[in-house]
Amino acid sequence: MNDDYRITQPAPTQPRRGGLLRPALWVVLILSAATNAILSSVANPFVSSAFGAVALACAVTLIVHHYRNRP
Repeated sequence: MNDDYRITQPAPTQPRRGGLLRPALWVVLILSAATNAILSSVANPFVSSAFGAVALACAVTLIVHHYRNRP
């Protein structure tokens, strides 16, 4: 009788994809969030909103990248 849930061989390791993508997204996320926080009280709200949109896009991209590349 075969056990369909038994793992007999170790899973092959895959090379990590997006080697520089995640660190670059983290840097852009931190810089854009900080710029958004600073400009929210000083500059035009549209400029601050643009940096907020960039921060949001980076956060969403990091979350999607995490769920697509988890083991």
